[in-house]
Amino acid sequence: MSKEWQIACRDIASRRRDMTVFVSQGHVVVTVPPGEAAVLTPLEVGRLRAALRDAVVNASGTPEN
Repeated sequence: MSKEWQIACRDIASRRRDMTVFVSQGHVVVTVPPGEAAVLTPLEVGRLRAALRDAVVNASGTPEN
């Protein structure tokens, strides 16, 4: 079962966008708005950090604490 995490962000023009974090064949994949930069608030950075941590745990097969 593959998990996927969505993190809200804005692009450089302040339009609402999403970043996606998922695991593929043991690798953590991050997608951002196509052709755009993702602009994150401190809260969104915290959510991205949490998603990346969860994805790493999922990719390594290590159970979460």
